[in-house]
Amino acid sequence: MELRGSIGKVRRKVGSKTSLFAKINGLIIILFIPVILFFTYSNGVSSNVIDKELKASNIKQLSFLSSQIESRVNQTMDFVVTFSKDPNVRKFNGLNIWDDLYDRMQTKYVIQEKMMLQSGVMNIWPVEFTVYSQQNKEAISNAKTMVSYDEAYLKRNVAGKWIYGDGEAPGPGTSEAFHWFYTDSFGQQDALRGSNLVVQASFYHENIQNMLDTYKSGGQGDPMFYHKGIAPILNRSANAEMASELTSLLDRQDLGDTMQKVVELDGKRYLISAVKSVSLGWHLVDIVPLDRILGPISFSRNLFYAAMAFLFVVGISASVLLYRNVQRPIRKLILGLQSVQRGDFSVRISSNVNNEFAFLFYRFNDMSKQIQSLIENVLNEKLRAREATLKQLQAQINPHFLYNCIGYMINMAQMKDEEAVVSMGHNLSAYYRYMTRLERPTASLQEETGLIVNYLDIQKLRNGRIHYRIDIPEEMLKQQVPRLMLQPVVENAVIHGVGKSYASGEIRMTGEMKDGFCKLCVDDDGPGMTEEQLDALNRQMKQPLREDMGYGFWNTNQRIIHLFGDKSGLSFGRSELGGLRAEMVWELPAAADVRRDSDTREGGQTHANDHR
Repeated sequence: MELRGSIGKVRRKVGSKTSLFAKINGLIIILFIPVILFFTYSNGVSSNVIDKELKASNIKQLSFLSSQIESRVNQTMDFVVTFSKDPNVRKFNGLNIWDDLYDRMQTKYVIQEKMMLQSGVMNIWPVEFTVYSQQNKEAISNAKTMVSYDEAYLKRNVAGKWIYGDGEAPGPGTSEAFHWFYTDSFGQQDALRGSNLVVQASFYHENIQNMLDTYKSGGQGDPMFYHKGIAPILNRSANAEMASELTSLLDRQDLGDTMQKVVELDGKRYLISAVKSVSLGWHLVDIVPLDRILGPISFSRNLFYAAMAFLFVVGISASVLLYRNVQRPIRKLILGLQSVQRGDFSVRISSNVNNEFAFLFYRFNDMSKQIQSLIENVLNEKLRAREATLKQLQAQINPHFLYNCIGYMINMAQMKDEEAVVSMGHNLSAYYRYMTRLERPTASLQEETGLIVNYLDIQKLRNGRIHYRIDIPEEMLKQQVPRLMLQPVVENAVIHGVGKSYASGEIRMTGEMKDGFCKLCVDDDGPGMTEEQLDALNRQMKQPLREDMGYGFWNTNQRIIHLFGDKSGLSFGRSELGGLRAEMVWELPAAADVRRDSDTREGGQTHANDHR
């Protein structure tokens, strides 16, 4: 009892709700979750701050570069306006009234020298200046190539704003340039009256490239000068393929005055910033690879996650190791104890562990072996005692039947009924032939029924009004029952039932198998018994044998109980025929085994519940 209670407590603690393995794994997860959540939150906050600062810094730097370009362009425009008011320039567009030829050449030289001087002052932003006299149809320039007056060229390009390209194909070794044509027509910079002075300022895209290169050398981006529908101006170390993809992307965007956006190109994230140049109408665009800037942060984050994953794997591995070396042996030990609790003492625990549990398993196997040996010895003794009891009970009923048979033969001999004596002799011979097979205390119900048929046939010779009917299923006839189980009951029906009645003298034997039990009923149409007599007779079946009570029924009841268990036995009641009914019930062996196993488990569980 104490063993069962202890097993129940251990099983509830170790394996009922949550195993030790699951608890340890749950604890590991609970420890890791807050750390990962806090780190993820702090890393996200840091990344957001850096991202905002990066965007703000990038747009500021780009705006500063744009202001530098604007400053250069505005200086050029201011010079052009001032230069157009210069007396020599005005004189160049005069009515062509010169003092002499030398004075004319001197005026052109002064104009060229001033343009060269201005261009030299802005050496990091070289500009070509050209003065056109619409009045005199002449042109003066500081360009490397000869410039001639072209009326159509002026009409085509005078627009009052900066333009990229002048409609002429660039010469060898040159590229497209930005041009601004200023006229002395007040309020109408896009119109020519036929006598205007036009000053042209031009700078090539190398100026822009110089600014882009300077910007790129001090940052992480890859800047470019962009205008929709025109090939962009790239820095000299730009990635042409990347610039092409960026241009295609910008063509689909509405840039406005400023724009900042994160895009993905070739599987990588980039920050695109754009600032519009008011004077030129172009956008200064910078593309910054975020992975390169945020790479160290991502690397440290991934390193932390890798460390967490490694620690998690180590923790789970330790949990698995604990499970394999502690919990699994404990579970094996509990299962072994449960098997012993159910009565299976042949269980043995095998394990390849080489620790303290090996000693426990060895002691458990030794204990189980000793208990099994003791149980087998006790069981053998019990079986031998049971067999002796059955043989004793069986031996008690033989003389009783013999006395009745011999008495019957004496009566028949006195009545000169030789046929009855011969029949009884044959029946008595068959009876002793049946009884002398004491090596088997049981017989099939079919053999018992055959003996009863012989007995009733003999009784029918004595009393012609006796008739009987036997209705037993074939499957039930194969069941093993105690020898001479039916004879005392049928004999009682003949002597005390039919023998004391003047009715037809009917005896009926019926059997059925249901719910794991066999039930055999013997009915007669005799006078029967009162309720008090039936109660007294049924009580006698449950009491020890006394001298004043017959032992035929009691003997039969005890033999049935000894062979089939406490749920079996002999009882009496009123018959449908009007007389007495003897009802023999016994449990089928297979059902009895199942029921005993179930009772053992329920008993163990009940005992465990008692200790909760």
